[in-house]
Amino acid sequence: MATTRERSLEAAVDLVGTQGIRALTHARVDAEAGLPRGSTSNHFRTRAALVAGVAQWIAEQETRDLGAVLAQPFDDVDGFVDVFSTGIELLTGPHAVRTRARYALFLEASSDPELFAPLRAQREAMAAWSRSLLVDLGARHPDTALHAFMAFGDGIVLHRLSVDPNAPVRESVEVAVRGCLSA
Repeated sequence: MATTRERSLEAAVDLVGTQGIRALTHARVDAEAGLPRGSTSNHFRTRAALVAGVAQWIAEQETRDLGAVLAQPFDDVDGFVDVFSTGIELLTGPHAVRTRARYALFLEASSDPELFAPLRAQREAMAAWSRSLLVDLGARHPDTALHAFMAFGDGIVLHRLSVDPNAPVRESVEVAVRGCLSA
């Protein structure tokens, strides 16, 4: 059974991911989680603490969920394309609300290094993993390839979250990966 804190965080993610960052208040989180009034503020005294807690929670949940996908072994470009495609589909399918919340928090916290830290650390870990794999797969210019690949990843996620939730993933990922390797 989830703790009060976990229930608050899950409800906060749902609010931000479905209604935007302005919906994030202690009272609305309590109501969304079905908790007594004041429960969320027992764990997160201020709105800033709540935003920071949500950012950390999202980073932890995504690291857990994506870690399981990204740990799948592969030996070639096709295997990498499959693994990365599965990750994109996870972020934009079953975890679309959480991904929308992460993007909303990126924008909200971009001017506050303390709030941005967990999201930045998660992104840096993804970048390090991606760069290492691009090198292993033979990227001629791994730093340039990494920047293009990360931009592509953000682009396809945003496209699926906002414009076309059913946009094909694997074909696009394959074009991006092969392009990054040949550049």
